[in-house]
Amino acid sequence: MYFILNILGVFVVMGIVFLCSPNKKAVKWRPIASLIILELLITWFMLGTTIGSWVINKIASFFTWLIACASEGIAFAFPTVMANETIDFFFSALLPIIFIVTFFDILSYFGILTWVIDKGGWVISKVSRLPKLESFFSIQMMFLGNTEALAVIRDQLSVLKDNRLLTFGIMSMSSISGSILGAYLSMVPAEYVFSAIPLNCLNALILVSILNPVHVTKEEDIIYVPPKSEKKDFFSTISNSMLVGMNMVIVILAMVIGYVALTAGLNGILGVFVNGLTIQKIFSILFSPFAFLLGLPVQDAMYVAQLMGIKLATNEFVAMMDLKNNLATLPPHTIAVATTFLTSFANFSTIGMIYGTYNSVLSEGKSAIIGKNVWKLLVSGMAVSLLSAMIVGLFVW
Repeated sequence: MYFILNILGVFVVMGIVFLCSPNKKAVKWRPIASLIILELLITWFMLGTTIGSWVINKIASFFTWLIACASEGIAFAFPTVMANETIDFFFSALLPIIFIVTFFDILSYFGILTWVIDKGGWVISKVSRLPKLESFFSIQMMFLGNTEALAVIRDQLSVLKDNRLLTFGIMSMSSISGSILGAYLSMVPAEYVFSAIPLNCLNALILVSILNPVHVTKEEDIIYVPPKSEKKDFFSTISNSMLVGMNMVIVILAMVIGYVALTAGLNGILGVFVNGLTIQKIFSILFSPFAFLLGLPVQDAMYVAQLMGIKLATNEFVAMMDLKNNLATLPPHTIAVATTFLTSFANFSTIGMIYGTYNSVLSEGKSAIIGKNVWKLLVSGMAVSLLSAMIVGLFVW
């Protein structure tokens, strides 16, 4: 029965997004079907085959090595902290971001990451028959955060029409950043994190094709390539990367502290009116229908619904820390769908980041397209996370 609910959930999510589409007649179902088939093959390969498990283990080992390298630098500055058996979240999950950001920027500097993104985008474009720039952007989201990915194509964004600008804003809700994968892996199982990454990118393409279908001519279907003259020297690049990484650490830390405190304050206010009422309980009720469609029993569905609410109201870090503390008591299917759902940036604060990025790289008039369509960003972000979790859930019981 739970398996049937899981399958039904895929159709329900797609159906709700279709009902929200303002231009239903323009939706092209053949590319969407191709992407869904590709998703099923990728998930089966990664979770259902020996080779896929080997690939995930190798990738996880690579990021474990990156975190170990980062820990060497942290231990130099904070030797007594790193010598403890239990290390605080700030030191174990956040400070490694400084090194990992730098490492990814080095790959970009020498063209390695750029090549991977370019070829991956070309493959997705051929399979989906969707525009090259959107396909390219979906691959970028596997490695870069939403602000970084948007900054890379800022020159292209400046000449796009509003309907396509909205497309990239909607897709940005489903991104993550390679620089924070280490933080995720310190809290939740690696196999579901690495399964969620490609699924989120493909589902972002699927749902934006339904929620905001756009026709692109051949003349408009181009990808901007920055000239070599814009390239800085190597040491300036890595020094700037380290500062960017530290800024990310501070921003994430501030959001975690601030949102956890705000949640505690809101819960205190709610408790004055209704004893025991919390924002987590409210969200657990609102999201419970979707949690049941993940193929979960009642108790697990209510817990995962609570995690969904925590992610939307605060961020995925807070929800993952909660999940980490309960991994030993949860069955494999629940762990798989919960981890996959949490692996993305889809929450209220992300909308602010996207709007801020548009405002900084585009004119104020163009950035208004985000403010006018906040509901589409929220619907897409939550739907992508749900769809990815449902597809992973089909393979883990």
